[in-house]
Amino acid sequence: MIVVFDFVSKSYQYTKVINGISFSVNNGEIFGLLGPNGAGKTTIIRMLLNIIKPDSGVIKVFGDDINNRSKDMMGYLPEERGLYKKDKVFELLVYLAKLKGISQKKATVNTENWLHSIGMYEHKSKKIEELSKGMQQKVQFISTLIHDPDLIILDEPFSGLDPVNTKIIRNIILECKKAGKTIILSTHMMEQAQLLCDRIMMINKGTIILYDTVNNVRKLYCKNSLLVEFNGSSDELNGISEIKNLIYHENSVEILLEDTANIQALIEKLNQRVEIIRLEQSIPSVTTPITEVTGIYQNSGEIVIPIS
Repeated sequence: MIVVFDFVSKSYQYTKVINGISFSVNNGEIFGLLGPNGAGKTTIIRMLLNIIKPDSGVIKVFGDDINNRSKDMMGYLPEERGLYKKDKVFELLVYLAKLKGISQKKATVNTENWLHSIGMYEHKSKKIEELSKGMQQKVQFISTLIHDPDLIILDEPFSGLDPVNTKIIRNIILECKKAGKTIILSTHMMEQAQLLCDRIMMINKGTIILYDTVNNVRKLYCKNSLLVEFNGSSDELNGISEIKNLIYHENSVEILLEDTANIQALIEKLNQRVEIIRLEQSIPSVTTPITEVTGIYQNSGEIVIPIS
């Protein structure tokens, strides 16, 4: 395990921000850190980076206490972006790489490669202040990876990016995972968490409320329903006793089942009335409206984690 938090707590004055949480991040996985503003995500990241100390509990990184060597093996993209506005792109990236112990030659090569791969090479001689906000964010993203870290911590990496650049960053994250990197992804964008993460942990008011693989979370909140694609009229499905309701999708129908429904009997009745092309259990996607988690419930085709 790359990261271990063992009964970690943190308070600011009289307010407990992190309440005795325990979790781990496995080697080579993308781990989603989710929750509303004020939930404690930033505090967790800052303790992991040794910016602040926990009041109690143990934090291990790469199997040891946090030290200068382990910090050099991390790359961190903060939510609050900040670059030296008067510096030129290429010179700034080389400088930041060297701060992490990379030689001048290696820093130069890495900067060349990253600027090419992220479509920023033609802007290498521009000052940061001359770039658009999206371009500045891409430079900051490069600065997170420029020293080839083993543990990558990304706080809202898609914030403010258009769909094209969101896709570029998402693909780079997946390439990093493919290369064996471990990634902690803190995000409000649940669709990105579902696409990218192997496991997710949701916290609220410093307490873990959800901690599992994405697939297990989705299966846990499965409805008693089937997705069916078929040839024929949906009117033919009326009157089947096992069916409670029908929800129509673009190319299929979701059949909500009565609690006492016999699946095998239902399939036999469907086969008598329509030509079934595809039939599978309906597993919801993961979505979340943001602010304060108040509970978890199911809506059609999705897990909703309501936040007020």
